[in-house]
Amino acid sequence: MGDAELLEWAAKLDASPAEEILAWALERYGRGLVLASSFQDCVLIDLAVRIDPGVEVVFIDTGAHFPETLAYVEEVRSRYSLNLTVCRAGPEADAWPCGSSRCCEVRKVAPLRKLLESRSGWITGLKRSDAPTRKAAPVVGIDEKFGCVKLNPLASWTDGDVAAYSAVHELPTHPLASRGYLSIGCAPTTRPVAPGEDARAGRWAGTQKTECGLHQ
Repeated sequence: MGDAELLEWAAKLDASPAEEILAWALERYGRGLVLASSFQDCVLIDLAVRIDPGVEVVFIDTGAHFPETLAYVEEVRSRYSLNLTVCRAGPEADAWPCGSSRCCEVRKVAPLRKLLESRSGWITGLKRSDAPTRKAAPVVGIDEKFGCVKLNPLASWTDGDVAAYSAVHELPTHPLASRGYLSIGCAPTTRPVAPGEDARAGRWAGTQKTECGLHQ
């Protein structure tokens, strides 16, 4: 599929429900697609496995996640009998501990790039409401960073939509969500969010950093 055709599909699908976007993508690309999840919640996973129970779910283990995140991964894996792939960096990451200048590049971007070399595309939980840098995110397009198709079925969703879906479907929630962690990354660089703060204010607090590099 060329860039022009993808643009056409992006326009057609922009106002479609997430279920329809996922169904279209999984039918067109099949097992060449992977669903990358940070396991902050499991809404996207729940939507996808209803369509294809065997969809490959990818979790990038940076080696610096909260114990609660790793426990949540196992809870969700068990609930859905997930076809789960865990990506990890190699020994080269030892020189770049969490919070250092190249940490995300080495521990997140590089492992995902290696995996996507043998895939046709990836599905993400990115939402336009997450941050100003994401407000123009299309539901489908070409990811220039990784050289493949990228799908954002939840692009038009809000945090309220995610919470409502989770409640209606009685989904398990991340153990830290009730403790003020509204955006959950690695333990050394994530803090709870104070009342009135932006949901991502707890990520890399005190620095100019706003993205890990996966969506830039």
